This record gives sequence, C-alpha cells and structure tokens, in this order.
Amino acid sequence: MASSWQVLRANWQLRFAGFVVLRRIVLVAHLTAGVVIALSLYSTRAQSKKASVTDFAQFRPRKELPGEQFVGRAVCAGCHSEKTHSQAHTSMARALFLPSQSAILKSHPRMTYKFGIYSYEIVADGSQAIYRVTDGKETLSEPILYAFGNARIAQTYIFRHNGRLQEGRVSYYTAIDGLDWTIGDALNPPPSVQEAAGRDIDSAEARNCFSCHGTASTVDDRLQLDHMVPGVSCEACHGPAAAHVAAMNAGDTANSRIFSPMRLPPEKLSQEFCGACHRSADTVAMMPNLGGIGNVRFQPYRLFNSRGHDPNNAHFACTACHDPHIELTSDASSYDANCTGCHASASSDTDSATPQKPTSVDMLSKPLAASSQGKHCPVATDRCVSCHMPKVELPGAHYKFTDHRIRVVRPGDPYPF
Repeated sequence: MASSWQVLRANWQLRFAGFVVLRRIVLVAHLTAGVVIALSLYSTRAQSKKASVTDFAQFRPRKELPGEQFVGRAVCAGCHSEKTHSQAHTSMARALFLPSQSAILKSHPRMTYKFGIYSYEIVADGSQAIYRVTDGKETLSEPILYAFGNARIAQTYIFRHNGRLQEGRVSYYTAIDGLDWTIGDALNPPPSVQEAAGRDIDSAEARNCFSCHGTASTVDDRLQLDHMVPGVSCEACHGPAAAHVAAMNAGDTANSRIFSPMRLPPEKLSQEFCGACHRSADTVAMMPNLGGIGNVRFQPYRLFNSRGHDPNNAHFACTACHDPHIELTSDASSYDANCTGCHASASSDTDSATPQKPTSVDMLSKPLAASSQGKHCPVATDRCVSCHMPKVELPGAHYKFTDHRIRVVRPGDPYPF
C-alpha cells in the first residue's frame, strides 16, 4: 500500500491548498492510529513485569529516552576525536551560548536601538550582560541568561522577567553589526515597556527552542536548564551515550546502544530527523499561511516540495549535501558533484558514461541506475545551486537564505510557498 508521502507525491498537480488539506487529513489519521497503538502497547506493557529496554532506534532530536544518561562531548571525543573536534566548530554546536561565552557580547560591550519612545540597550562587561529598555519614564532591566545563534546571521537574547522566560524584542544582526527587531517580534508601537522588552516564550515554546539549540534540556518533558549543555552536541543527534560507552567498554559491539541517523531511510532522515528542528513538511502544513515567506528557512519542507525529486532517494537526503560534523560551506561549486550525480552535463554521453558519485556521505557510495538519471542542464555545468536554489531575502532578517526548493527559476517568478 502506498505511504502517505507517496500518495502526496502522486498528486503533484493538485492545487497547493489541496496539498495542505491532504497533509492535515493524513496527519490526523496518523495521530489517531498512534493513539490506538499507544493504548494497546500500554495495556500490554502494564501486564508485564519485565524491565523495559530502551529502543535507541526510536530516538529523534528533541525526544527523550527516559532513564538514559548523557556523558558529554569530552567522553565522546575519547573514541571519536576527529568528528567531535570538527563538529565543535560548526554553527549547530554554537547554536546557544551563555552570555560569558558569546563573542558578540564580548566584542560589543554596549549596543543600542531606538524605536519611537523606546530606547534599547545591551551592556556587557565580560561576566554578565544586561538587557534594558526604557520609555523615559519606566525602565525594565534584566540580566541576559542565554544568547541564541552564533551570529552567522543573528543572535537573539533570552532573559527572565517576573519568573517567565522572555525573548528579547531586539536581536543582533551581523549584516548591520547592530540591533534590530527580532524576526516575528516587532510591535508597532509596543503598548508598554514590558511588551516592548520581550515576548513571553515560557513553557512549550521554550522547550522547543532550547531542545533544538541545546542538548539535554528537558527531563520528563519539562525544561530543566540546569541540566542543559549549550549548543547541539553529539548526544543531541545520537542520543544519550552512557549506555553506549558502557557497552563499548564491555566489548559488546553487537549492541551499540546508540542511535545512528544514517540508518534511517532518506525521507525519514530529512523529514523526521532533520525536520524535527528545521521544520518538516507536516509541521509547515499546519502553520497559518504555510509560514509565509519565512518558510524559506525550513529546509526539509522546501526540499520536499522540489518537484520531480524523489525524497526516498539517498541522493536527495539532507546529508547528501551537508555533513553535520563539518561547518557549512558557502562555495556554490562544492555542491556540484551532488547535482551531476543525477544530472549529467550537456556535453557528456549519458547513455554510456558512468554516473558521477557524490562524495558527501557514505550512504551515497552507490552510483545511480541509468533510469534514475535526470535531465542535463543546457545552461551551465557548474555552480548549479546558484541558479536552481536561489537566495531569498527574508524581510527584517538582513540576510538572503538559500531556498532548498530545487527548481528552474525564471525572472519574475513569484515565491512558491
């Protein structure tokens, strides 16, 4: 029987509104089936007194594995030193900082922003940073607790006011080397100093933010920041590693007790795994207006909507182009092998030539069958992504994001949501 994804792919000619309705129907059906299955499993397990064993194959980012313990990056480096070292220098590893660790706060001891009657100021002295806003009569001042983002694009600041976590209304943007409204947080005008200062993100939203930007941030589905490791470390993607370390020390190589994302089928890898934080097609389909032009930031969703590309093909998984252990490169030509692995150049003999093998990850080591070959590009043979994955300016972000909806882009084409 065809999966929900295959059904959707077979109906590409439907209007996009139909796509959203279909995704929602499928999602509700999956949730209903999931409840029935969960109740059945609960009933079965309630009758058994056998101790449960963690199924690491079910791990996903942001998902807890109850009872399993984290060990930290340094322990991982004991066996995986090269990957641990390179991953530590990626934007994902630097997705979250304590104020004392933020290079931006260290190099910018005082940043200001003015909007109407409100004046914003962030002051840092190395040991702490203060987020302050005033209307000239009333002032709100709180210590910054966390800095989100490594400032490759921006950095946003979190503070606590009246016992609740707040996202600062203003963020630092690298392109302007200064403060501006945090994406999605602008108020015109803010009704009060409290509203001008920040947006309440306590509870569910905070769990989502910290579980994607940090490691081990939740316990029993509750935010526990005293347990959290800032940034996306090894165990954020591979799961808590204490059982793995014990198994390896005991020589139990048959039961590694760790999760390997590369064992997932390509579609699950992109949508369920990477999409857990980078937003899957299911997640975006449930958003008002599909997230608007802001969905250019949601790469798994955009990738899924690349017409004519099979999401179950390993050459089309997120990791076909991006090794999470290595920092992202902005050199367009570095991705050419991943394109020409399917799309031979116009000058090549596609009937007799051996398909070029992409080299990004081990899962791509097998060449494509002739039937999988795509059309050649009549325009160019290099820098494919510069044309077929255009840069899109997100208003207010001071940055052009690479659109992962692969397509033939023509002048004047509207943004495809």
